[in-house]
Amino acid sequence: MNQLNLSSRAAQYIQTSLNGGVLTVMMHQPKKLNGWTDAMMDAFKEAFFKAGLHDSTKVVIFTGAGNYYSAGVNFAGIKPMPPRKLRAMIIDHNQQLFEAFLNFPKPILVAMNGPAIGASVTSATLCNGIIASVKATFSTPFAALGLPAEGCSSIHFPRLLGEQTTQRMLGKEGWKPNGSEALAVGLVQWTVPHENLLDEAHKIAQNWIAQGIGRTFLAGSTREELLAVNAQESIEVADAILSAVFLQEQARFLWSKGKYGPSIMFWSVSLLRPLWACFL
Repeated sequence: MNQLNLSSRAAQYIQTSLNGGVLTVMMHQPKKLNGWTDAMMDAFKEAFFKAGLHDSTKVVIFTGAGNYYSAGVNFAGIKPMPPRKLRAMIIDHNQQLFEAFLNFPKPILVAMNGPAIGASVTSATLCNGIIASVKATFSTPFAALGLPAEGCSSIHFPRLLGEQTTQRMLGKEGWKPNGSEALAVGLVQWTVPHENLLDEAHKIAQNWIAQGIGRTFLAGSTREELLAVNAQESIEVADAILSAVFLQEQARFLWSKGKYGPSIMFWSVSLLRPLWACFL
């Protein structure tokens, strides 16, 4: 399905369907857990851009195919380049990723069909709302990876969840709530049986259209404020990704997954870090 005249490349990664003013944008790489490679992110950013201009689209439902909503950003796609250039690229990519959600002009409902990790969680909280299957889980393992908060979660999570729950999720505990737990703490607004997810999401979207609900943000946050926070967090994320701790952890993780080439690249960058760090 390709209801938005998406590019052929984008159509390899997502599917779209329009019904009664509700456009469903579905990430469609289930064998790869809908991981956010550059190609996947480019695909849904293209869909968001075109949906924003599409007169027949009143509300967007964003979801995933298969057992996962998304395994999050795939760092294995980072290619070797001069450190200063790499830092600038990371800042730009991180900022643009979340701006795709922040700047979307129409209501957007995330339908969490399964586990969500990292940026796929934080970006979802930047939408009008989240409806979750009981099979969904929410993981933000930034502390374990040596990364700072991203996706505006440094200020948005405390407002949405409270300080204690925020620390549980973003800190060393790395608490991973399921759908029911996420509802109880305010991370999601609805939970439903898995088989009813898209039907219930469509009902919510149709209700929004009937009520004339526009683009809103949870917890009283504003677009302007979140854009500024995202810009600052993107700098902090880039600095953390080029830290020795992160480089070594990524090397170990990728090696454990059998991705030996990217793992060796991260080890090499880590070992050479004393030579290039002063040029950042």
